[in-house]
Formats: sequence, structure tokens, C-alpha cells
Amino acid sequence: MTFNWKKPALAVAVAALTAMPVFAQDMTLKLGHLANEDNPWHLASVKFGEELSALTDGRIVVEVFPNESLGKEIDLINGMQLGTVDMTITGESLQNWAPMAALLAVPYAYKSIDHMDEVASGDIGDQIEAQIVEKAQIRPIAFFARGPRNLTSNRPIATPADLNGLKMRVPNVPLFIDVWSALGAAPGPMAFSEVFTSLQNGTIEAQENPLALIRSASFNEVQSHVNLTEHVRSWIYLTIAESTWQKLSEDDQAAVMEAAARAQAYERELFEASVADDRAYLEANGMTFVDVDGAAFAAAAKDAVLNNVSDEIRPVVEGLFAN
Repeated sequence: MTFNWKKPALAVAVAALTAMPVFAQDMTLKLGHLANEDNPWHLASVKFGEELSALTDGRIVVEVFPNESLGKEIDLINGMQLGTVDMTITGESLQNWAPMAALLAVPYAYKSIDHMDEVASGDIGDQIEAQIVEKAQIRPIAFFARGPRNLTSNRPIATPADLNGLKMRVPNVPLFIDVWSALGAAPGPMAFSEVFTSLQNGTIEAQENPLALIRSASFNEVQSHVNLTEHVRSWIYLTIAESTWQKLSEDDQAAVMEAAARAQAYERELFEASVADDRAYLEANGMTFVDVDGAAFAAAAKDAVLNNVSDEIRPVVEGLFAN
């Protein structure tokens, strides 16, 4: 009996070659977040993964987990610190570690989206990011805009004087309660799930939220006006765990930042389109949009805002109000 030793050896070699991908995958990054699959944050996260894979010839792959499927926001932050999660989208929750992160959502601190962009991408933004890296061990690599919060009601509210004891729901946040009290309203905390029914039966007269939430909650069925108070403009960060970042080569770090920049630009396009779409929908479904005296609202809210922020960020907030 004779054996052909060459044939099996060749078969093994061919099998080994066909099992290898064209580009070897070095790393898979797990990116968990709270938004659903239709949200611009999710779509931008997917875009980030596509761009990073292309920039690294497929060596770095990003797996995106929406809908809190990897955990809630704080769980994901803790996971990043422990090394079990690589990335998330998070914002002012980081103030639990880095006090300057509170600057991401201070009422009336940002007069326009351009002003907010200027702060987020400038010296103040650099200081916030550096503190987050140092204190939270999480590295911001891009920022996404959040829809400004607006007041809905059943009558036009153009100035603080128009509030005049308006019974309104606010989140259970002392800063929000104090600011709306200073503006002349009668705010009270309430679970979001109770707001529609409470507006319907007249327990409250108003509430405040971004247009997307006003739309998804069908508040147009129980409120007639959207008053463009835009009292909170804010942003949120796409972040990577510092432990994951340090495992990357300089070239791969550069690729991550380039992919993040592209994702940020893409998210902004989606964000602007969604805001315009939400306004058109609400107007088509009976809501009237009211321009307000933003400067008067900001002036009336200033002291309440300053009294509620930490000593560390108060000088920064004072500077933002002064601009």
C-alpha cells in the first residue's frame, strides 16, 4: 500500500488559506447606547463603524448595540471603566465623575446651536473632555447635538410675564424646578408616563421637551402651542474607554478620530433634518409655533441657574451668560 503524502499536505495548506480573511480582524469594539434604531445617534454610530472599518482595512470592527441592550447609560460607563464595554454615547451623566460635564446642559448657557458648537469644540470643550478622561477614564471622540427643549402650552408664551403661574410638568431636577419658578411658572415634577393624561384632564397646563419627544408622545393632541424657548441646548459625546484607547497604535487612534469626525458631521445632517421634519409634522397636526424673547427668559433665569451649579463651573457659566 502506498500513501500520497503530498496531497493531504496540500489540502491542509489550501484549507488554511481559504479560512483566512483578506484582512485580519485585530479588534472588535462594542458600542452600546440607549437610542433606538431610527435615532440619528444610532445611525451615526453605525456610520462610525463603517468608516473605521474602511480606514483600518477591516482590522477594527464596531458592533453597535442600541436600545440599552448592553445596559443602561450608567451601567455602560461602569463597564467601560471595568474594561467590559468599549464605547457608549453619554453626556451630563458624566458629572458624577467629572463635574465640568454639567456644562453640557445648562439652561440658557448657549444662545444658538452655533454658540454651542463654538463652546463644545473650543477651550471650554477641551477642558471638559480632559477632565472626563482624567476622572472617568472615558475619552470623548465626537459630540452630537441634542434637540433643544421647548415649552408646550394651550396659549402663546412669548415672554416670562406670559407664564404667570402656569402649572407645568418638569423632570425631577432641582435646577429645572428653580429656573421655571424664577421665570414665573408653577412647575412640579411628574413621571413622564403621566404627562399626557395630566395635560388631557387639566391637572397641568404645560410641559417642556424637545420636538422629537413632543411628537412621539402625541402632545399635539392635548397642546396647541410650541413656544420656542429653547431653554436647554445641549450636546452628548460619542466616547471610547480610555483602556481601549491605550491599546490602539497611533495610526489606529488617528483612524478612530477621523471616523468619529465623519460620524459627527453625518449626525448633524440627520439632526437638522429631523428637527425640520418634527416641526413640519407638529404644525401639520395643529400646533402653532411661537417665537419668544429669548434674552428676557435668559435674564430672568440667570440667578436661579447660577445658584444651582457647582462652585467649580459657576465662573464658566457666568462667562457664558455674559457673552
